[in-house]
Amino acid sequence: VAAGATVITPSAGVDVKGFDSCTFIAALGAIVAGAATSVEVHQSSDDGVADAYSALLASKVTVADDQDNKLVFVEVTRPQKRYLKLIVNRATQNATLDGIVAILSGPQAAPPTHDSATVISGSKLMHAPAEGTP
Repeated sequence: VAAGATVITPSAGVDVKGFDSCTFIAALGAIVAGAATSVEVHQSSDDGVADAYSALLASKVTVADDQDNKLVFVEVTRPQKRYLKLIVNRATQNATLDGIVAILSGPQAAPPTHDSATVISGSKLMHAPAEGTP
């Protein structure tokens, strides 16, 4: 996402049904001195159809204007509603968002099915692997 001083709200939320937690990681780029930047998590029971997204209490993380090219994360364990979004607030001066990643963990059923539209075939989860040829 280009540098700017506007709020970034993803168009769709992350469906956390069947998982115990979701960790959002925001990769920040250049931040201009004086920028007021923060991230916060919002939730909805139906991806904003009838239940508008609302902020989670104490989920806000403030980013200082000298924290260029760093990562900020927020983990939500046992969310109360099915859909979550990470909102990036930018004001006063430009702040660049390089991307947002959501990692679901604690599947309630194993193994989880990966979405072939977003996950490369052959991606792996390894548990206590032995040494050998990769």
